[in-house]
Amino acid sequence: MDILKVLSRGIKQPSKSAKNAGDAKANLPSAGNKTNPQLFHDPVSSSSSRGSKRKRRNDAEAENTDADADADLPEVDFFASKSDPSEVTAKEGPAAPPPKAVEPTSSSSASSTPTLLIEEECRQLLRSHRLKLTLLSRRHIKSKSKVVKNKKKNKKAKVEVEVKEEPVQFYPQPLSSFRDLRTIYNIPPKLAENLQNESYKTPTEVQLGSLPLLLRPDLALKHVPNSEEMGDVSCGIDFLAVAPTGSGKTISFLVPAIDDILRRRDAAAAAAAAADEADAAPELGAIVMAPTRELVFQIVNEGRKLALGTGIKISGMRKGVNLPTEIQEKDHTAESDDKEEDEEEREEEEETEESSEDENDKSRVKAPRPVTRADILVTTPAMLHRHLTSTCSSSQTRKILPTVRTLILDEADVLLDPIFREQTLGVWSACTNPNLRVSFWSATMSSTIETLIRDTLVSRRSTSTSTSSRCPLVRLVVGLKDTAVPNITHKLTYTASEQGKLLALRQLLRPTTSDDSGPPLRPPFLVFTQTIDRASALHEELKYDIPLAAGGPTRIAALHSGLSDADRAAIMRRFRSGDIWVLITTDVLARGVDFAGVNGIVNYDIPGSTAAYVHRAGRTGRAGREGGIAVTLYTKDDIPFVKTVANVIALSERQAGKNPADAAVQKWLLDALPDVSKDDRKRLRERGVESRRSGGSRAHVTSQSGWERQRENNRKGAVEASKKRKKQERREAKAGSGGNGSDSEWGGFD
Repeated sequence: MDILKVLSRGIKQPSKSAKNAGDAKANLPSAGNKTNPQLFHDPVSSSSSRGSKRKRRNDAEAENTDADADADLPEVDFFASKSDPSEVTAKEGPAAPPPKAVEPTSSSSASSTPTLLIEEECRQLLRSHRLKLTLLSRRHIKSKSKVVKNKKKNKKAKVEVEVKEEPVQFYPQPLSSFRDLRTIYNIPPKLAENLQNESYKTPTEVQLGSLPLLLRPDLALKHVPNSEEMGDVSCGIDFLAVAPTGSGKTISFLVPAIDDILRRRDAAAAAAAAADEADAAPELGAIVMAPTRELVFQIVNEGRKLALGTGIKISGMRKGVNLPTEIQEKDHTAESDDKEEDEEEREEEEETEESSEDENDKSRVKAPRPVTRADILVTTPAMLHRHLTSTCSSSQTRKILPTVRTLILDEADVLLDPIFREQTLGVWSACTNPNLRVSFWSATMSSTIETLIRDTLVSRRSTSTSTSSRCPLVRLVVGLKDTAVPNITHKLTYTASEQGKLLALRQLLRPTTSDDSGPPLRPPFLVFTQTIDRASALHEELKYDIPLAAGGPTRIAALHSGLSDADRAAIMRRFRSGDIWVLITTDVLARGVDFAGVNGIVNYDIPGSTAAYVHRAGRTGRAGREGGIAVTLYTKDDIPFVKTVANVIALSERQAGKNPADAAVQKWLLDALPDVSKDDRKRLRERGVESRRSGGSRAHVTSQSGWERQRENNRKGAVEASKKRKKQERREAKAGSGGNGSDSEWGGFD
């Protein structure tokens, strides 16, 4: 061995940042690493039953019992790869129990005997994936007598007290693989082929729990005890799902919608063939509502991939679209004042029409737009509500959509928020089909929104005469509510001031090897700001930070609601293709939009609520990809509101099973942060940090100091004052020389 080589070797250990950088490079979401669709797979013992008391045993008995249990109970993997395509369920192990029940789906699939899991197996599998299914429609109010003492009369009396029953938890059939959709739940062959072409193999948690109930609720509830308490499920169920961001909720509601339309179309074609009649024209069967236009057209693209070759048309709502609506008279229960107002409005409309008759005769009358034929319509609530409430022939009528049987609310907590609530409920009331089924999907759902959904369904069922009004409302919760995805890294960074924020963001753009705060954030990533003005200002400040050799200003862009539809669509295309590395945006991209290759997000301005942070952080780590980072920058002004974000981070890391010593939020930080009052939280959710909205002197997005900005403003003020002074001197000189007389010398246009 050469002694010189031994002595010349470095003894310095590699820094933590180098190790973290290597790990992050290997696990970047944009590097095309394998997805992990199932976030949770906890081991659940079959012998453990809820509510049963365990008897104390000594150590020897415990060891023997555990050994016997391990020998008697083999490991069961319901998601193992299947070598034989004809098999429906694969149960590994020498002592795998035989199928408990067999349910043939149709005559064509009778040869392959699909099996259903028994109740205990369903319970274990659903618990291992942290799925909780609850029947909400059973939660009715019953009266109960209570003895109350009257202090004035010194007597006891019985009064009726309203008591609410707790929701009932149940365990239906889970979805073992996407192959079961064809063999057990009998979806159309073309739809199953499209799912296979899109490489859908292992279902995520939300797909595992929702698809059986939405496709075949009678089959999914086959082994549920006392399933008659669920009500009438022959026409489907109403569904409410709370699942993490990027967990496949779009596929979960598109597959049942397409399947329902294809089934009804086949039934109508068979009936027409039996009666020797022509096939009926396609009709609008499903409506999907989403809060933003970017999310609308993303759902359209995903739906068209699933409906390829099936003949189903999926369209996004645009301006000028004419839908196949019907006219219905409103209820004549209004007061006399309302009738007088309607008569006055009608008279004004008639006068306006008479005055414009001559102009209409002279101008060329435009032909009405043809009716748009779409099986599934994806829209924002405002655009569809505007179409339904406009161009009505009379104030006593309204437009309705009687053919719609499926109404889907994506990001339902926002659609039922006061911002969109009126439009959303207006569209809901316009869907008058008695067999209408409604589903609600989001990553966050407050108890207030759940109460609103339940009350609206109850009031609608009370006025319906159909037997399907007794269908149940089922809620599915994946993991813990209002928590971020557990497969990303969270970071809280204190920057003291607005200038510190800009410096911290530039450090994220140009990471150094001496940074030991965790894995670096590599492009592409998203930067969220509070307002449109701050997004534009930050774009102007950063657009020259990337060298020209790497693309320069073209690598940074800003997207917000102030841009036109064409500009927003162009920026989205460039970001998805990788031409844009840093996309600065507002909360318009915080919900639902799927970017598979985003390495992380930066909260340049602190989120206004728990839900806002969950949805912002959910733009990375999609479909279980690991390596995503969520960085939150905060200043002195944000300290009163940091605890809201810190609690979400702590809960998400606890759900991921991280060591408390390695957590991004330590217990001492949670104890040191001040609590936020309810009014402050509401103000922050609605308005954000007030200083940044009002454009205060401390809220400028710039790298200049306050003294430099003041000097620049003074210089500009001096220049303006000098111009005004010179202009005034010229006016005075002109007036002193005799005005515009012939003897005076002409001094120009000024």
